[in-house]
Parts: sequence; C-alpha cells; structure tokens
Amino acid sequence: MLKIIKLPTLWVFKKLNLYSLHCLKKSGFLYEIGWFKSFREGRSIDGAGNPIPWITYPTISFLEKRIKKHMTVFEYGCGYSTLWWASRVRHVISCEHDRQWYEKMRNAMPPNVELYYADLDLGNSYIKKIAEYQSKFDIVVLDGRDRVRCAKNALFALKENGVILWDNSDRNSYEEGFDYLFEKGFKKIDFEGMGPVNTYSWCTSVFYKDKNCLEI
Repeated sequence: MLKIIKLPTLWVFKKLNLYSLHCLKKSGFLYEIGWFKSFREGRSIDGAGNPIPWITYPTISFLEKRIKKHMTVFEYGCGYSTLWWASRVRHVISCEHDRQWYEKMRNAMPPNVELYYADLDLGNSYIKKIAEYQSKFDIVVLDGRDRVRCAKNALFALKENGVILWDNSDRNSYEEGFDYLFEKGFKKIDFEGMGPVNTYSWCTSVFYKDKNCLEI
C-alpha cells in the first residue's frame, strides 16, 4: 500500500523557491493594492473589485489626494478608468475608437458620463472630438490612440490651470508630443512603477503649468 507523506506547506514553498511569492500574496503592497486580483481576472480593479484606471499605482495614489469633486475630465480611451473618474469628479466626457468596446461599456456608465464613439479614419473625428470644447476641462487623459495629435488638439479645450495625464509616457514614439507641450510652457512629472494587470513597470506622466488644478 502506498504511503502518503504530508510535508509542511511552508517547507514545500521554500524548497520550490515560492515562499516569497506566497508571502506577497498574503500581505504587503501588491496584496493591499489588489494587484494579484487584477492579474488573475485581467481587469483594472483594486482588491475589493472596484474599477481603477489602467495607469501606474503611484499615479493613482497621487491623483486620489488631489482631484476635486467639482472637476471636469476629458478622456481619450474609455474603460474602468471612466468609472473611477466618474465616482470622483462632477463630469466626464470620454471618447472611444473601438466600436465593440464602446458598445460593451456604454450601458455601464453613470449619468455624469458622456461617452462617444469616434472612428479613427473618418475625417479625423477621433482626434478632433476634444476641439468641440473650449476651456472646459481640468484634466485631459491621453490613454487612447494617436496621442501626439490628441495632445496638440487638447490645449484649446483645457482650462488655464488644467493638466494633461499621459499614460505609457516611457515610449519614445511620444517625444514629439512631449516637446510640443514643453514649448507651450508645460512641465512634466513622471510616476514610474507597476500598475494593474501587468507584470512589468511603466510610466504615467502629468503635464502641468504653474498654479495648476492639482496644486503641484
């Protein structure tokens, strides 16, 4: 008869070099921030399952302390971030280029969100959407397509003390957009680190001027 030997769980983890991972899943920053849950489910959520933006955790922490309920946000690229913003500011306008994703998300939006679909190739309607507004937005979020041209169109719609939030700002392909904003008097602060879902570190940046709405 085969005899089954039960080994102590922690001993097994240590022998397999999995003890550190076991500890991280029970306590610590990644556990508290909800990264393991977001990774397992492939969704941008916190530990309680609430939606959060798919940007770096340091950026989220920074914004949570500084955004105000009276603010208005324009967002290129809708998703769980739209729901997060909507729970914290007065009004969100979001523009999405993916028809299937737009159809999936639009019924989940609360009353203070205006969600628009814009085709990427139809008369540049996507990048021009923000040009319909003048000096309206406290924050413009660039987390969709064609971010350089979207950034250039955003300034007309941004309030004098408004800021631009640019995700994946570690990509060299965005340098033209960064230089354009620098020429217009913006400064840049980077927030590098991990974020929801992904296993790697990246960068999200805030472009701002003096006396900005985030009090940087």
